[in-house]
Amino acid sequence: MTTKPRAKKFRIRRSEPIADAAQDISGAPAPEAAEARAQMKMVLPQKGAAPQTPHAQDPAQPTPQGADAEIDAIKREGLTGRQLRLARRVAQKNELPATSDYDAVRVLRKAGIDPFQRTNMLDMIPSNKAEKSAAVGRIQLPQTAPVGKAGLPSTETVSPSEMRAMEIGEIQKDIARRRRRRLLLLLARLSAFVFLPTIFAGWYFYAVATPMYSTKSEFLILQADATGGGSGIGGLLSGTQFATNQDSIATQSYLASKDAMLRLDSDEGFKSTFSQPEVDPVQRLDVDASNEKAYKLYKKYVKIGYDPTEGVIRMEIATPDPQTSARFAEALIGYAEQRVDDLSQRKREDQLKDARFSLEQAKAERREAQAAMVALQETTILDPEGVIASLRQQISNVQIQLQEKELQLAALEDNARPNQARVDGVRGDIRRLNTLLARLQSEMTEATQGETSLAQQTAQIQMAQADLATADLLMQSALQTLKQTELEANRQVRYLTTSVVPVASQDPSYPRKFENTILAFLIFSGIYLMISLTASILREQVSS
Repeated sequence: MTTKPRAKKFRIRRSEPIADAAQDISGAPAPEAAEARAQMKMVLPQKGAAPQTPHAQDPAQPTPQGADAEIDAIKREGLTGRQLRLARRVAQKNELPATSDYDAVRVLRKAGIDPFQRTNMLDMIPSNKAEKSAAVGRIQLPQTAPVGKAGLPSTETVSPSEMRAMEIGEIQKDIARRRRRRLLLLLARLSAFVFLPTIFAGWYFYAVATPMYSTKSEFLILQADATGGGSGIGGLLSGTQFATNQDSIATQSYLASKDAMLRLDSDEGFKSTFSQPEVDPVQRLDVDASNEKAYKLYKKYVKIGYDPTEGVIRMEIATPDPQTSARFAEALIGYAEQRVDDLSQRKREDQLKDARFSLEQAKAERREAQAAMVALQETTILDPEGVIASLRQQISNVQIQLQEKELQLAALEDNARPNQARVDGVRGDIRRLNTLLARLQSEMTEATQGETSLAQQTAQIQMAQADLATADLLMQSALQTLKQTELEANRQVRYLTTSVVPVASQDPSYPRKFENTILAFLIFSGIYLMISLTASILREQVSS
């Protein structure tokens, strides 16, 4: 049965686990700490007793106090529970009889074995005699001074606080050494993967890269003012950037397309500009480069943006020569103006074509109606209605005269002795008027009956006149439509206005040396950080 030792303020043996921990952290024991610890174990006196020499602790010499006195002396050493348990396991491993933990310390010291020496957990159970004999090569305490040596152990003692401070200093030195080593390794990795690539990138931007001169220009697309006034949403949006939004987007897409690049190359020599020997190898274009490679370079150095809130198209072109850059900008603006004209030209032509065709058709129909009416008038009486009206008027006049004569005859016959000559004259007038009336009525009947009657001729003429009037209305409507279409076509005309004229720059705009170097540093740092984190996570996963 073991007893718990009394706790004390300073425990001398506790420095050994600290030193062993330092040995585990660093991977190799410190020779100075091991030597000092060995000397302390040999010369450090027990608490409350006089200093002992190594010969006094030699297990070969008998102790006059006996086993109880030795156990009491061990108890006064202030050993911890961990040290006592360790001594008991070492005694069990070496098959030494021990009645208690303190007796195990005593027996081990008599056998010349360090009871507090740290061993592997797999070595706690001895398997054969070879493993038992391997303990001979380990450092075991206490040890006797070898015979024939003149040197004697030092009588100077070290206090527990100084010993602890010395061992803590050794641990701190070892930690500092390991930190310096890790810091040097980190600095080497950063130099290889971050600093050297950044220095190389900065050297390229400052010493090798060809300076590029950029030319900036701005232009916008305007719609013609509506003279006739618009109606609805179209009238509200006319005159704003929303009315030309689609045209501006289409123009931007065209300037950024391969078609514009090929046209610029055929007119101004885009490929030959970037194939010159003065251009650095990174930015240089091969002499026989394909259109795809040239278009990739075109998208890099020709930047076109559209602001929908203001309706402005901004363009920036960078070339090795400032005059070439300005010339490219003017050529692209000219291409954009032609494309803007082509966008609305087809629509306007289609509208005008339809309006003109409608007018020509109305004119042809009117000519046909006029020709039909003239032909009808040539084959019949010019004015059948007038003839019928004249006959009716004559019949009416004859009837009136006939009534008058009949009244006059009746008045003459009312006399008792009428004048016979007057009566006969009146009767002759009545007979003649009746004859005339009968003839007029027969003419009237002939004019309103039959296939060639005046009524039929009048109806045909009226139909021809109606057709002619309809043709006149259609022709007037076609003329009005043509006028409106022309006005609408004029309103649909788009104009490209250059607000910022391209001007050749005097100083190069690219490359931005400092900004590009900092950007390269950030990119390399990010890549290194991602790789380091990935490697750390994988190492932790594998180790766990």
